[in-house]
Amino acid sequence: MIILDASVLIAHLDDGDKHHEKARAILETSGGENLGASAITLAETFVSPARAGHLEAAESAVRQLGVEEIVIGTDAAGRLATLRAGTRLKMPDCCVLLAALDRQAVLASFDLPLLAAARELGLATAP
Repeated sequence: MIILDASVLIAHLDDGDKHHEKARAILETSGGENLGASAITLAETFVSPARAGHLEAAESAVRQLGVEEIVIGTDAAGRLATLRAGTRLKMPDCCVLLAALDRQAVLASFDLPLLAAARELGLATAP
C-alpha cells in the first residue's frame, strides 16, 4: 500500500501545482499498489476545492484513483501524541505517519520533513 500525503493529492488535482507532474507520475507508476489516505489528509486535500465550490469534483477524482480512506485506530490519541512529540511535525503529518506505520506502507509526499521522519521510523518513501 502507498499512503498519500495531502501534498500529493493536492498536486494531482491542481494542474498548476509545481508538483503536478511528479504527483501524476507517483500515481501512474504505483504498480497496482493500493492507495490510501487518512480522513484528515483527505479533508486537507478538499479544503481548496470546497472553497471554490468544486468539492464533489475533487471527491470524485480521488475516488477514481481508488484512494481508500484510512481509519486511524481507537488507540490513536496516545500514538499520535508520541509521534508529534518525537518528530515535532504538525498533527496532520502525524496522521499520515500513523497510517503508514500501521500498514507498513510506502509514504508518498512532497513534504521534506515528513519524508525524513518517515525514513527515521523505517518507512519506505516516495518520491
